[in-house]
Amino acid sequence: MSKIHIDPLMDFDPSMRLQCPGKVLLTEHLRPRAIPLARLARRTGISLTTLRQITLGQRRINAEHALRLSCVFDPTPVYWLVMQARYDLAMASRAWPAGWVRGHPAVHATRLEPSEAT
Repeated sequence: MSKIHIDPLMDFDPSMRLQCPGKVLLTEHLRPRAIPLARLARRTGISLTTLRQITLGQRRINAEHALRLSCVFDPTPVYWLVMQARYDLAMASRAWPAGWVRGHPAVHATRLEPSEAT
């Protein structure tokens, strides 16, 4: 098993196309294999309503869903959770005023140093 190194300044490549994790589940895993949502619900124990909401982008993939999906598809639970976290961060950052999101020069000028935080 490979280990993931988590860098405190880790970020995502903004040039990568952002997709809702539910859409990825639908377009990259269910449709190519011709798996209906009802069959996935039976195989994973995730309710059909929940799966439908996930694929419509109305519900998030949580840790329990990630574990159950990884029992059926190749991606690991971490894959599903990181994809969901990336999507959530992107959606949340859209609501913030310009300059408040990390990576913008105005934020770096106002960041607290460890000695200033106390």
